[in-house]
Amino acid sequence: MLLLGIISFIIISIVVFLSLWTTSKAYDYKHKVDSPQDAEPNQRPNPK
Repeated sequence: MLLLGIISFIIISIVVFLSLWTTSKAYDYKHKVDSPQDAEPNQRPNPK
């Protein structure tokens, strides 16, 4: 019974971590889309 509780706790923590990670990634992506001039200059090649 204790093992089942530990496993469920680990699964819940992993799900919470993944949800927070994906929301932070989505926020970064949206921030880059809203302000593309703030993006790193190395991301796109310079036209010649």
